[in-house]
Parts: sequence; C-alpha cells; structure tokens
Amino acid sequence: MADKKWQEIGYPARLEERLPDDVVRCHLSPRNCKIRPGQHGFCMVRANRDGRLVSLNYGRSVHATEETIETEAVFHYEPGARILSMGNIGCMLNCDYCHNWKTSQAKYVEDKDVFYYSPQEVIDIAKRHDIKVISWTYNDPVVWHEFVVETAALAKEAGIVNLYKSAFFISPEAIEELIPVIDIFSVSIKSIDPKYYRKITKGWLEPVLDGTEQVYRAGKHVEVSTLMVTDLSDDEKTAYDVGKFVLDRLGPEVPTHYVRFHPDYKMTDSIRTPVERLEAARRVGLDMGLRHVYLGNVYDTESTNTRCHNCQELQITRYGLNARLLGVNEEGACTNCGADANIRRIPGGSTFPPTVNELPPGGDFDVADFDWYGDVRALHVQVRNDSAETKQVYYRRNRSSTSGTPWSVLRLQPQESYRFIAAKSELDELGVAVAVPQGCTSSLHQVFDRAHFPTTEADNGSLNADITPLPLFDSRR
Repeated sequence: MADKKWQEIGYPARLEERLPDDVVRCHLSPRNCKIRPGQHGFCMVRANRDGRLVSLNYGRSVHATEETIETEAVFHYEPGARILSMGNIGCMLNCDYCHNWKTSQAKYVEDKDVFYYSPQEVIDIAKRHDIKVISWTYNDPVVWHEFVVETAALAKEAGIVNLYKSAFFISPEAIEELIPVIDIFSVSIKSIDPKYYRKITKGWLEPVLDGTEQVYRAGKHVEVSTLMVTDLSDDEKTAYDVGKFVLDRLGPEVPTHYVRFHPDYKMTDSIRTPVERLEAARRVGLDMGLRHVYLGNVYDTESTNTRCHNCQELQITRYGLNARLLGVNEEGACTNCGADANIRRIPGGSTFPPTVNELPPGGDFDVADFDWYGDVRALHVQVRNDSAETKQVYYRRNRSSTSGTPWSVLRLQPQESYRFIAAKSELDELGVAVAVPQGCTSSLHQVFDRAHFPTTEADNGSLNADITPLPLFDSRR
C-alpha cells in the first residue's frame, strides 16, 4: 500500500455530534456515521481523532483544471463558460461504475496524485486566469464540505460563481450550509429505483431526491442528470421515472440530461450505451412535457442543442463540450419571441484567452500534437513553468479544412502548474497542438467523455475506440 501522507493532518469538521466515551457522530451524509476514536467513517476521509470529528482531505485535491461548464451537465447557466474544476479525495458512495474511482475511493489514492491548495490559492488561480465559475466536482464535493463552504464563501465575495456537481447523498443540515454560497447545483440522480441505489451505489435514494427538491425550492439553479448504464438503466422506464420526478417535485423548466455510460471500475464487462437508446430516452422526456432534455457524452447529434420551448428557434448549438450562443440575449430570453429561455447569464458573459495567428518568431518551442481517435475526443493538457520568469504557452485546434488556426495564449507565472481541457469542437477538427517554450514542460492526458480522474498520459492509452483509455481497476488490491 502506498504512503498516505495526505491524510496525516486533520482539520476540524462541521456537523459533529459528540457522544459518550469520545465517540462522535458525523451528520454530513444520511449515513450519520458513528465513529469511535481512531476510526474512519464510510467515506474514509472523516475520522475521529482524540474524540473530535476531523476532515482528512481539507485542501487535498487533484490538480485544479480549467474546463467548460458543459463538462458538469450544466447547459443553462452561461453556456460555454470556462470553469475551474476542483476535485478532492473520498466519497460517501461507492458506485460500481465510478469514473473517478482512483480518487473517490480513498484507499487507492497515492501521494503523488495529491495537490495541496488553500482557499485563497483557489480564488487566486481563478482570478489570475479570468475564470468566473468554480466547479466543485469529480469524485464528489460532499466529503470536502469544510473546504468547499469556506472557499465558496471567498469566491462569492470575489464575484465568482460556485457550481456544485454531486450525487447529492447529503444531509439536509449540510445542504443548508451550502445554500448561501452555491449558485448552481448539478445533481446526478443514478436511478429512481431504490433497489438499484442500494446495490449499485451503496447508498439510498430518498435523501437524494429530497435534497434536490430542497435546493430547487431555495431558488437555486438546478440541473439533473442520469447515467444510462448499458442493459441496466438505459431503458425508457428509467427515463420516464426520472422525468416524472423532475415534473412532480421540481419543474418542467429544469434541464434534464440522459448521459452515455462508458465501462469503468467494477463494471468493465459491458459496452458504451447505444446512442439510439439515449435518443429514445430523450423522446420520452420531451413527450412527458419536460422543456429541456439533453444527451450527454455524445457527439454529432442535434440532441445536445437548445431550442426555444415556445417558438423552437435554435438558441444554442453544442459540439461535445463546446457551446455557441445564437438566440439568447443577456437576460436569458429568446431573441426571436422573447420567451424566457430558462438560461441564467453571468453579467458581462464569459471570457476567453487571447489568441495570436503565429507563434512568436525566433522562439524555441517544443510542439506536441494529439489526434482524436474513436470516442477519445477530449484531452487534459498539463503545463508547468519551471523557470524563474513568466512564460507563455500556446495551444490550438488542428482542422482539416483550414490552415493557420489561431493559437490561444496561456500565461504562466514562475513555478506555476496549470491544467486545462481541450475537447473536439468541430466536425472537421483533427486534434490539438501545444507549444511550450524553453523552461516549461507539458504532458497530455486522455479524457473519455466528460472530465474525470484518473487520466492516462496519451502515450500510454488504448487505441481501441470503445475501450476506456484509463487505468484499469484491479480487484486484487
């Protein structure tokens, strides 16, 4: 077993109940874990140290990563916005198909994969790169409660939006602490079948539904997604049950996403969800009266675009994780008929890095190219400035029909490490290129569908179009 230095220092935890004999009860999740001295809760990152409840993952994170808001199954809040994704260690569930198993299950976490951030450092990264949304995501932000609440409060003071992407197995008390600081809740509802929840996720259903309704009634922006697992939950009944929950307990305007599954963790003996089943699920949702129903983890389909629910005008086109606004004004209304598009905007809109047509003349750049293949159409690019001066890194899209595609410019402070996603944005796009100057290094990490951890460096990935290009789970560990 690898060293676990990341869990040596505990941070005072919220939602603690002190019991006799130095026992504590954690009221963060519906489990209400009763923890004896020296023991951990189910999540393995909340523990009893000397009779007090502590968090072992405060400030412990995977690499902060710039992505787009669409990676979080959020289509109706500043579409196309750049976000700073922050993920941590541990989880209050243990889903058999988890795409983030190497960080969600704390026993598999290795010190080399852990990065350390203070709340102010997270805010500084977002401000330095002019990112207006911080996303609490990946494994699940519930078990990072103290760090999320404290950092999100700082973000809010700085005018930064907070997005909470979660399976939402969380207590009502914890939700009340989130409501003042979180703007967007993207909730992953695995199924509406209680038996499914118990067997596949190791949690239970009703707290998830109650919590989703709680944030919706509080006036927060809510979007709902469901992973349609091949031959398990990719049928029309699942689509109907999810849609019924949205209609009965939320509202028809709540965007609902039916998401394509890829085999992972303990469920590798399967195939990706057939797209025709996803299209059928979407039709079920629309026929029920849901206004905005989307497919996730798919390309080359109209089912990711947004049309006005009133006049059917095309408002937003999407390709993969990229969005283009066509018919929505700054107030989130249809530019054709004026109907509310149920889209919230950030004042001033999102910002994007500057571009140049050519690399600076005379520069000594190391250029790396990656070509899209099969269903691998996204990449995490990690770059580091090892020098003592500010450097500029460049990256661009390689397309078949154009030449001289502009280079985006990324400024790195001395010793700064930065990670960002590049996802296929056009049908004719072949891949991406990254140019780093002397004193900087880069590595490319394949991402299958939406952003996740772990990732695999490009040179080590599979070239099979339907096989996850990720580390495989070994049940003998």
